[in-house]
Amino acid sequence: MSTKLIDKLERDRSLTREEWTELIRNRTPSTAGYLLERSQEIRIRHYGHDVYIRGLIEFTNYCKNDCYYCGIRKGNHNADRYRLSKEDILNCCAQGYELGFRTFVLQGGEDGWYTDERLADIVASIRSGWPDCAITLSAGERSRESYRILREAGADRYLLRHETYDSRHYGMLHPPALSAEHRRKCLWDLKDLGYQVGTGFMVGSPFQTPENLADDMLFLTELNPQMVGIGPFIPHHDTPFADRKAGTPELTLFMLGLIRLLLPKALLPSTTALGSIIPNGREQGILAGANVVMPNLSPAQFREKYLLYDNKLCTGSEAAESLRDLKARMESIGYHVTVARGDSLNR
Repeated sequence: MSTKLIDKLERDRSLTREEWTELIRNRTPSTAGYLLERSQEIRIRHYGHDVYIRGLIEFTNYCKNDCYYCGIRKGNHNADRYRLSKEDILNCCAQGYELGFRTFVLQGGEDGWYTDERLADIVASIRSGWPDCAITLSAGERSRESYRILREAGADRYLLRHETYDSRHYGMLHPPALSAEHRRKCLWDLKDLGYQVGTGFMVGSPFQTPENLADDMLFLTELNPQMVGIGPFIPHHDTPFADRKAGTPELTLFMLGLIRLLLPKALLPSTTALGSIIPNGREQGILAGANVVMPNLSPAQFREKYLLYDNKLCTGSEAAESLRDLKARMESIGYHVTVARGDSLNR
């Protein structure tokens, strides 16, 4: 039955909530093998064997929110806080461009110090300095007007993971000030303003059920984003979820394969979290249908301070200086890192 559902998903690009739930709950190694064969074939059909690289710049680990799973949550008084200056960020871009990066991703906590004016100035300077590059922001929930200002300054893409569609589940992972409904409103605002939009969710987060994942897949069907980033939940020792079990690579790879069938032309990162939980996680993600990796361009002295979860990969092939190692890893599985903006084919 499961392989028939996979065939239906590939053919129709939709399943009912009950079908999604059944497929996820009753998956087997045999089903997973069949799925990942199909997802890899579809990925190659649309993107060949290219792997797009994004230069990740983690520009602040200050955050006004207290999300229960996050290591840089406001309530974590053990976090060593930092902010990158405009000059720091532009230096990262200059280094990244020389290395072959044509997309820069500015990711940070929801830090009020970076007002619309300050962040727009940074974006405009990147746009002026490297006009052939894509600029992606991942700076959390902001107002529609803020998103408009940043778009007009030159931002092309925005990453905002919805984390979980179900409002009740969302409330188990976040403080009462945050809501799943507002998170989704931000995503619709971004799409309406002309951004290439990225969303996503944690796999194996506390209290998550197959029904929750089914709802996430239905939301992806509705939103039709250009990018989807998923990764396993990994606990952080200074959060309320410190003792929770991590999500599994197995389920993460299965969900990656399902997303590739649902959104054949979307950009799918093989995430840092996947690379952190198993040694060859990056490669396995690519073989499951992913086509993006995001090495770290942040200054070396700050990388270990942007600790969203324990044992986060921030050295070795995660460091931009080790791009040669990353290229070798991709080549070992028959793929190659390419110098390109790597825009999504999903419109």
